[in-house]
Amino acid sequence: MLIGIGYDHRPCYPTFERMFDGVGHGLWKANPAVPDCTMIDWDDVRYFLAVARGGSVRAAAERLGVNHSTVLRRIAQLEERLGAHMFEKLPSGYRLTAAGEEVLEFADQMEASSHLLETRVFGRDQSVRGLLRVTLAPTLATHLLMPDFADFARLHPDIEMEILSSGELANLTNREADVAIRVVYDRKTLPLNLHSLKGPELFGGIYMSCDRLAAWRAGAPDPIRWIVISIHGIPDWAREGEVRTTGAPFRTTDGEAQIVAVRQGLGMTTLPCFVGDADPLLVRVPGTDLHMFGTVWLLTQGETRKTKRVRLFTEFVSRRLAAYAPLLAGLSVSHD
Repeated sequence: MLIGIGYDHRPCYPTFERMFDGVGHGLWKANPAVPDCTMIDWDDVRYFLAVARGGSVRAAAERLGVNHSTVLRRIAQLEERLGAHMFEKLPSGYRLTAAGEEVLEFADQMEASSHLLETRVFGRDQSVRGLLRVTLAPTLATHLLMPDFADFARLHPDIEMEILSSGELANLTNREADVAIRVVYDRKTLPLNLHSLKGPELFGGIYMSCDRLAAWRAGAPDPIRWIVISIHGIPDWAREGEVRTTGAPFRTTDGEAQIVAVRQGLGMTTLPCFVGDADPLLVRVPGTDLHMFGTVWLLTQGETRKTKRVRLFTEFVSRRLAAYAPLLAGLSVSHD
């Protein structure tokens, strides 16, 4: 596939009309409104892919970090250049037209070529400067590794760090992040195309507030609820110990709200040991066992992992994680 460079120094690609020539698709014929020299702007294609994958302009805008009108303008530019409508607007969202379905195949190829070019160039960059994007779960960032990220940033002031801790999985192959720190229960589920560096095992337990446990022991009649994140519910492994729940579940939508709720004495909840054991306001529920959540893995992509800043970061964090092994396994605090 040929890649041209436009006047604005962004990668451009041949018109899709040329791509369809002689392959039997026949969706478009020569469009007099579009000169032969017209080149497809890769940025327009990125917006097309975001709408096609997200199913709506709103989802595409959120993913790309732009406003609604920018997405619509980019799609309109692409449709004008190709002389065909890409989407059909339905009450449920945006659906690809027949033309859009064919464009999607080539757009995927363009994206793969763009990512390959970026990673090969990026892999030759051995400077200890530039952008380093790290993706991990919000709880790992907030309650464990942020001090270590700060130490690394102080050691390497020319590295611009971006911590992606929204809870969504970033795609390393698509260069959405350079390093992923993930908790994986089954090693077989790790992507085969990524380089994996094994870290410590992570355990969790069942916790409640120290004050609520004391009140229960004193015979307080207030109900004790399960506090759960809405999308997860009560884990299968969670078994009540000496303390029994007596009220309806209390649901939150995120981990931070879950922690605050259990501190308030509403009931009991499951937490990673590095969160529950480190919180002076919380205690493990008597009679309950720990459960292995999985193993912490550092993941990098082929060419990207060869860069000096990525290599320095993974080595640094790997050492810090090894030091945290007792805390992650629930062995750093003794409980009655």
